[in-house]
Amino acid sequence: MRLIISEKANAAKKIAQFLAEGPVKDGKHRSVPHHTFSWKGEECVSVGLKGHVLNPEYPEEYSNWQKVEPSSLIDAEILKSVSEKGVAEAVRALSKKADSVVIATDFDREGELIGVEALSLSFEANPGLMDHVERARFSALTKGEVTRAFDELVEVSRELAAAGEARQDIDLIWGATLTRWVSRATKRYGSAFLSVGRVQSPTLVLISERERERRAFNPEPYWEIEANLRNGESFNARHAAGRFKDESAAKTAYENMTDVATVTEVKEKSATRPAPTPFNTTGFLTAAANIGISPSRAARLAEDLYTDGYISYPRTDNTVYPVSLDMREVLGQIRRVEGVGPHVEKLLAQEKLTPTRGKKETTDHPPIYPTGHVSKNALRDDQWKIYQLVVRRFLATLSEPAKTLRTTVRLESGGEPLVSGGTVVTHEGWLGVYHYGRRADEEMPKLEEGQEVRVEEKKFLAKETQPPSRYGQGRLLRVMEDLGLGTKATRPSIIQNLYDRGYVHDDPIVPTETGMAVARALKDFASEIATHEMTAELERSMDEISEGKTSKDAVVDESRDVLRKVYEHLQSSETEFADIVWDGIREDSVLGPCKKCGRNLTVRKAKKSGKRFAGCEGYPDCDQTYSLPPRGEIIPLGTLCDACGSPEIKVVSFGRRPWITCIDMSCPKQQERRQAIAEAKAAKEKEAAAKAAENGDAEGGDGASKKTRAKATRKKPAAKTTAKAKKPAAKEPVKSTT
Repeated sequence: MRLIISEKANAAKKIAQFLAEGPVKDGKHRSVPHHTFSWKGEECVSVGLKGHVLNPEYPEEYSNWQKVEPSSLIDAEILKSVSEKGVAEAVRALSKKADSVVIATDFDREGELIGVEALSLSFEANPGLMDHVERARFSALTKGEVTRAFDELVEVSRELAAAGEARQDIDLIWGATLTRWVSRATKRYGSAFLSVGRVQSPTLVLISERERERRAFNPEPYWEIEANLRNGESFNARHAAGRFKDESAAKTAYENMTDVATVTEVKEKSATRPAPTPFNTTGFLTAAANIGISPSRAARLAEDLYTDGYISYPRTDNTVYPVSLDMREVLGQIRRVEGVGPHVEKLLAQEKLTPTRGKKETTDHPPIYPTGHVSKNALRDDQWKIYQLVVRRFLATLSEPAKTLRTTVRLESGGEPLVSGGTVVTHEGWLGVYHYGRRADEEMPKLEEGQEVRVEEKKFLAKETQPPSRYGQGRLLRVMEDLGLGTKATRPSIIQNLYDRGYVHDDPIVPTETGMAVARALKDFASEIATHEMTAELERSMDEISEGKTSKDAVVDESRDVLRKVYEHLQSSETEFADIVWDGIREDSVLGPCKKCGRNLTVRKAKKSGKRFAGCEGYPDCDQTYSLPPRGEIIPLGTLCDACGSPEIKVVSFGRRPWITCIDMSCPKQQERRQAIAEAKAAKEKEAAAKAAENGDAEGGDGASKKTRAKATRKKPAAKTTAKAKKPAAKEPVKSTT
């Protein structure tokens, strides 16, 4: 029997369906499904994992954060513990009956490591399998790709897996050692611990440094002159000088303008906008962020669409389609996708299809493209948005360039030069299908040189220069890629970690005072982990491991040496480090002024219950308190509620949409909000009930009478109870990870 191990359960099922030469028999080992079928005359069993089946961890004696010296973790033994016991048992049990194994996990470092981990379980159960291992590598869960991969089986890459394992070990060593040191230095334990990470920390420093630039920025005043003109149609113009740095010069120009402007020049210029290049991971996640889907969420959605067979593998650096990719076949698969059919037909009618090419060309995976058709009703709204994004980008890369016409009009009023302009699309090309970020046409009225137009209004605008903008999540991804921070697979989760730990909020990203303080302390006393150079160097070392140029042990040991130096420096600066961080924590705990006495309200915890509340720092003279939400990061906004005058906060909870509220639960706005939530819940329940009733009608619409359907759905009489009721099965305890 040949055992096929894939990364997830639905991938295992699809592989069985694609390869089977006859029926597929579904079975289970306890709760883990597997699928038996015949392929090339041989019995095969396909089973899926749940990602990593083994996780690196320290021995039990290192588990007490307060008693164990963090530096001892640098050289401590790293164990591999089973993270999914049920899956591990299924792999062992099936391996005992197997004659050979095919690893069919995702084809990248992570996937190769997951496959090698599963092999260790197989060899443990059946050592005879060691010489009978093959690897299936595919970039899309489609029948054609999977069949080709199994016809061209290769060897497992131990080097690629070793690179993934090196990353795991180094991240554990650095993260655990420094996180524990910081927690001890600041006396922050439990859920309040302050995490430090090899990639997370330099990313936090990037965000914090940008915020420092913004705070240190000194705005400079400037003045602009705008005018509203009319010649049948209304249009806007601005002074040709742009920004005036001298106010008196701006005022003179403003006063010189009359109520008439004369057209001095009309120019038209055509331009071509080339179609966008194919999606690699960074390009895709950036585009997803631009339509309001965070990188971490977009990565999860894309992974689901991949394992369902709707898009190709979403973790790739490639921006050049391989010659082997049949464009017409892909177009044929998506011609029925809602909203793009006419554009697909137009492309299929072309004699030749010439896709655009990006600058990065690799041989592991193709760029992200659609691999199958799915209707809108079959997906959730967020899944549909991502699927549409991939489909439309693919079509855009095969489409003609767009053409635009830019009209520039120069005018003169009272001796002052004015300029106006607008751009319209004259040929849609790829813009006809890839509409994201498309600007509305700016139509200009028909004007000729020497023509006079009326100045309906002139404006004298006083403005200030603006600080550098904050990073949006999409832009931050690109900066991380340019600096070598993380990988295409890890960057979204790194950014999400910063949100989850309460270091940042909002998008564009705003650091909290705690986040700012941690970044500053790390930069001052542990510069190696606060800058991108070291982590980028480690990324290069891991590439060398995967290429067989160096060993995993050599890279991990070198990383340990660097960490020892960092730790020594931190030890000598513990008090200063803790003071900086606590300054930030204290600033984040100040919510705003107390309405009763004017002093600060701060976040506190009740001694007995441990519940947090807002209390006045003037206690015991002032006993003003407010209840606070029991869960989520509380971020002071520095604003007051316009209904009750209490401080406003933002509450950020993992997996939930952030919400803004004032801290006074008796505020009229709070009562309105609670009522709105109750009404929305009631409406949702009513809608669900109506849908259930509708589905019931649909299911009964096979000619059966109402009486027959009622009889079929009537409850059976309950069986007599025995003396002892059967106990419900005990639930497996939820594991918490740090």
